[in-house]
Amino acid sequence: MKFVPFEVNSGLKNMIIDRDLLENAIKNKEKEHIFRLYGWSPKCVSLGRNQKPDFIDMKFLKENNIDLVKRLTGGRALLHDKELTYSYICPISTLNNGDSIMESYKEILQIFIEPFKILGIELQITERKHSNLHVNYCMQISTSADLCYKGKKLIGSAQFRKEGYILQHGSILFDYDKNLLEKIFNERINTDVITCMKEINPDISTFDLLRFLGKNNEF
Repeated sequence: MKFVPFEVNSGLKNMIIDRDLLENAIKNKEKEHIFRLYGWSPKCVSLGRNQKPDFIDMKFLKENNIDLVKRLTGGRALLHDKELTYSYICPISTLNNGDSIMESYKEILQIFIEPFKILGIELQITERKHSNLHVNYCMQISTSADLCYKGKKLIGSAQFRKEGYILQHGSILFDYDKNLLEKIFNERINTDVITCMKEINPDISTFDLLRFLGKNNEF
């Protein structure tokens, strides 16, 4: 597995890097899987590939120095602030069940399950869907593409497929500002379905997790 060194970039640059990594993998017919962990500065809202921005107060984003970008991957919007983002790129053919979207999510998400377990955090892949699909904020809905801790969503993921390759994006939530989220996404945030690293173990920092994920995935 190829590990891309951690960087903090603008939202636009982060999306360009992931796009270029995918395009280069396709062009060069790469077989090696690519795992990237990164941060964002300034804060940024990313919209899913097919999501319209009509719920976003652009004036509020501008006044609060929050960028807005569109992801290649699907799903709903995220605020990239107090979190760690990952991207994972691989040929569909190298996965055991790559042709199945849900099974491919489960296979890729294994890169987190064992390292988190060693840290004392038992993550589960959600086998059910929340009935409330009319929300803008991604973390309020759990599907088989996500990882939860004690029934609450911690890591949300989404995919994009092109020419036999998968790009999977995901967000590991370290903390969140409920009031800020409600202003950005124009909806009530249900904290009963969301968790974060600060709630689970506040002693684990972003850089602790960066080092640990690298060590336990043999980069």
